[in-house]
Amino acid sequence: MSEERYLTFALGKGRLANKTLALLEQIGITCEEMKDKNSRKLIFTNEEKKVRFFLAKGPDVPTYVEYGAADIGVVGKDTILEENRRVYEVLDLGFGKCRMCVCGPASAKDLLLHHERIRVATKYPLIAKDYFYNKKHQTVDIIKLNGSVELGPIVELSDVIVDIVETGSTLKENGLEVLEEICPLSARMIVNQVSMQMETERIKDLIFRLKQLC
Repeated sequence: MSEERYLTFALGKGRLANKTLALLEQIGITCEEMKDKNSRKLIFTNEEKKVRFFLAKGPDVPTYVEYGAADIGVVGKDTILEENRRVYEVLDLGFGKCRMCVCGPASAKDLLLHHERIRVATKYPLIAKDYFYNKKHQTVDIIKLNGSVELGPIVELSDVIVDIVETGSTLKENGLEVLEEICPLSARMIVNQVSMQMETERIKDLIFRLKQLC
């Protein structure tokens, strides 16, 4: 493929996109169009660098990358694990750090030790299932929630929850605590498998330059 081809980035909306763009600016990749807060455009282009960007909901980013609508994506590790798409994870960008944890009231600690069948509320059923079934070998009933999962144990919908923990203050306020840590999380760069073969030099150069900053 020629150098004239655009390299397309899909960025998770919000803080993730802002931090990614700030990082890219440090290696000379800017997109002035994206700085216009009133713009209703969906795709933003830098003609000189032959790159373009679009913003997407976090869970959609790996989908865009897997199917080649974007060459590169930036999204949280939690989304990569939960969406389980066929993409290459190439770089830990080092921001957006938090943890995926099993949380609940202190009294639920025993339930995690004795391999009892318990109920787990979470926004991340795939991550929860993998952790309990494959790592802990514990049978659980997983209840998918979309809102405040902290409510689960409080209203006795579940024994514990699996959720992202940043500071732990929301847990504390609601009488919950971290019982077990599943894995550390942060923003990661992912690449389409075909793009990695077709645009190897450009993508590897990008990864190399970003690595110096992370």
